[in-house]
Amino acid sequence: MTKLKIKSGDTIKVIAGDHKGSEGKVLKVLLDKNKAIVEGVNMVKKHTKPSAQNPQGGIVEKEAAIQISNLSLLTSKGETTRVGYRMEGDNKVRFSKKSNEVI
Repeated sequence: MTKLKIKSGDTIKVIAGDHKGSEGKVLKVLLDKNKAIVEGVNMVKKHTKPSAQNPQGGIVEKEAAIQISNLSLLTSKGETTRVGYRMEGDNKVRFSKKSNEVI
């Protein structure tokens, strides 16, 4: 299993593909597929059958997964950065390689 440097809750920017330049918050990371679902990015229309929760059915817009390699983490100042790991005391922390700040 591969270790991904993006976690749910991170703020990211799309750096490649159809949605290049858009930013959002990671809602879910799909480890087995190396993909992530980002809030407001890669919206698709899904046709739903009528059910107990949605008796009307119809067309629903929802986020589709996007490849992790097309995403870059944003620092607190809003610039893209790569992620590194280091030990601070007994804790392993993620840090921004651009600004050297702990994420």
